[in-house]
Amino acid sequence: MFRFFFSGPPAEQTAKTLAKTGLITGLLLIGFGMLVFILRDLFALLAAAVFFVAGFSAIGYAVRMFILRYKMKKSDQSGRENVRIHIDGDF
Repeated sequence: MFRFFFSGPPAEQTAKTLAKTGLITGLLLIGFGMLVFILRDLFALLAAAVFFVAGFSAIGYAVRMFILRYKMKKSDQSGRENVRIHIDGDF
């Protein structure tokens, strides 16, 4: 059955490419797993650093939003001092 589906040059080349890709992916995953196992303290430090930077980024974004809100509120009050809204009864 395998020969029926994978006979001919295009199918053989595709099967060969898939086999190589699977082998390389498997080896990379095993290597990365071994690296994480051996250097778990380093990876924990890197993960902590990522969360630390993300936290500061979130705080900075929140501060910018508070400042922008304050500026918008201040500009809305000064720009609407002598404004009257007139609505006609007929549209």
